[in-house]
Amino acid sequence: MKTDLYNTENIKVGSIDLPDALFGVPWRKALVQQVLLAQQANARRPWAHAKGRGEVSGGGKKPWRQKGTGRARHGSIRSPIWRHGGKAHGPTKERDYSQKVNKKMKQAALASVLSRKLKDDQVKIFDTFMVAEPKTKLVSARLRKITGIGPRMKRFDVLIVRDPDNKNITRAARNLVKTKVLDPGSLNVYDLMNHKYVFFEQKAVESMIK
Repeated sequence: MKTDLYNTENIKVGSIDLPDALFGVPWRKALVQQVLLAQQANARRPWAHAKGRGEVSGGGKKPWRQKGTGRARHGSIRSPIWRHGGKAHGPTKERDYSQKVNKKMKQAALASVLSRKLKDDQVKIFDTFMVAEPKTKLVSARLRKITGIGPRMKRFDVLIVRDPDNKNITRAARNLVKTKVLDPGSLNVYDLMNHKYVFFEQKAVESMIK
């Protein structure tokens, strides 16, 4: 399929062929939701951890002999029934939240989101986003002109998929609110869904087709 190609002045300068396999597939809500939840789960790291009896300090010696004292037998003062003892059945940092999603499912979900955003006019292809210097104000001015956001607005809500050789754009856009730059190989469902607009550089699209 063909779509318009723009420059950074937001003026149409030509057209570009987009692969149907990436931009012309139907919307698959259940698949996108599954891949998105899996990606969020795989990024989750357990933070709650309670020390067991083998992790708390002390307790190397038997508090008193087994028999003859009249008291209950104990092997360690770090037993869970003792004050300052280990926690029984507490949360541990070894918990695994990860979910397995195969490569074909990820690619299909990615294509589904890209196709939906293109259909909703939320995808634009630009000839280049090259900047002479990695200056935030240069990228900010370009994005304001493209999106029509006023000078008081700080939130752009844009994902830029860059030419792999265009490294200045990553540094230049780093401090902009709700703006992220990815190279084509790092494109993922979460970032696509987390930003309203997706701007591609022409060479980024070409590298995805190969």
